[in-house]
Amino acid sequence: MPEASIDVAALKRRMGRVGVWNATLTSESAPVERDAAAEIESLGFGTLWFGETPAGKESLVHAALLLDATQSVMIATGIASIWGRDATAAANGSNALAEAYGGRFVLGLGVSHAPAVEMRGHDYGRPVSAMRDYLDAMDATQYSAPLPAPPPRLLAALRPRMLELAAQRTQGAHPYFVPVEHTARARAVLGPDPVLAPEQTVVLDTDPERARQIARRFMSIYLGLPNYVNNLLDLGWSEDDVTGGGSDALVDAIVAWGDPETIIERVRDHLEAGADHVCVQPLAATPDDLLEHLRFLVGAGLASI
Repeated sequence: MPEASIDVAALKRRMGRVGVWNATLTSESAPVERDAAAEIESLGFGTLWFGETPAGKESLVHAALLLDATQSVMIATGIASIWGRDATAAANGSNALAEAYGGRFVLGLGVSHAPAVEMRGHDYGRPVSAMRDYLDAMDATQYSAPLPAPPPRLLAALRPRMLELAAQRTQGAHPYFVPVEHTARARAVLGPDPVLAPEQTVVLDTDPERARQIARRFMSIYLGLPNYVNNLLDLGWSEDDVTGGGSDALVDAIVAWGDPETIIERVRDHLEAGADHVCVQPLAATPDDLLEHLRFLVGAGLASI
């Protein structure tokens, strides 16, 4: 199905400038998550993102749960692993969601990471080639039901080759665990038109020691994955920066912490560096905490920047 049929400018407007990246809710029951999604929509965010793990909800089913609980917010996978379903299932599953929910679904695709891929019984191999072949197979898939418009696709892209593929074959890129400097570099690789939607982790706490402690628990997960570490090294961070949960400078670059105004300023930094949309991920222990943090941020003007 030709991807050129998607109006990227209209997609950017519909996604909005700020969204929510949700990890806290994904392990909750479907009713809890659906209620929270409805409130997130009511707060004025343009897009609600969620991740996928081998032990979690399957991405397309998960998206359907959230789409059915909401009315207007875009729902985006961040990301659906290409190793989790074959290309035909990804194409026709996402087509069905686009058809059923008025074009509110965005399919974020990624190659995931070697440990998660091996857990599924696959060989990580050559990720850029694997993604290109997967997109070829998706484009060759036939869909027999009515489809007013195909769902947009974004790639989880960090380094130049995957960013180039995102620009050539999809509507844009969704980088995760990146500082603002990466956003500027990604925009330069993508060019002016594709969607650039980086994730930004945040901690609503003004105490440096406490905020960095919370941030390091999060960072220690991702600093154990070579894709993220290699991307940071490419950006000029040192081996010392990426060990032991991250240097203070790296923690501060990856995780925005402080009062709502400080966090909003970081979102603006991404937008000024070339992002079209920033996915804000508050580190929160419970759904109630997540929603409380989002209310504080919205009260300070986050959803309207």
